[in-house]
Amino acid sequence: MKNKYIIGGGIVVVFLSLMVYLFTQSNIQYENDFTKIMQKGKTVRATGKWIKERNYITDPMTKNVTFFMRDNNGVEMKVLYKGTMPNNFEIAQSIVVTGQFREGTFHARDILTKCPSKYQDQKSANS
Repeated sequence: MKNKYIIGGGIVVVFLSLMVYLFTQSNIQYENDFTKIMQKGKTVRATGKWIKERNYITDPMTKNVTFFMRDNNGVEMKVLYKGTMPNNFEIAQSIVVTGQFREGTFHARDILTKCPSKYQDQKSANS
C-alpha cells in the first residue's frame, strides 16, 4: 500500500517539475535593443538585421557560423551560432536569434528569419 503512494507522489513531482521547466522556457522575452541585451546576460530573443557588408563566416570543422547584427538604434553585435544556417538567411529582412550574450559575443542556439512576402511585390505592382 505504501509503494502506491510513493509511486503516485513521484509521478506528481515529476509532472510538476516538467510543468515548471516548460513554463520557464517559454518565458523568453524579445529584445530589439542590443545595449540592454549586452547588460542582461540572460536568455533572450534578439531582433535585428544582418549586416550584409560584414558577411558571415562559417567554420566547416566546428560548424560555427559568425555574423554581425544591427538593431534599430545602430548598435552592432557579434553573433556566434553552432549549426546550419537557414536557406533563406541571405534574403531575410530581419533575424531573430535566441541565446545569451557573454564574453563579448551573442551565443545563439536558434535562428529565425523573416523574409520578404511574395505577396508584397504583387500589391505594389497592382497599385
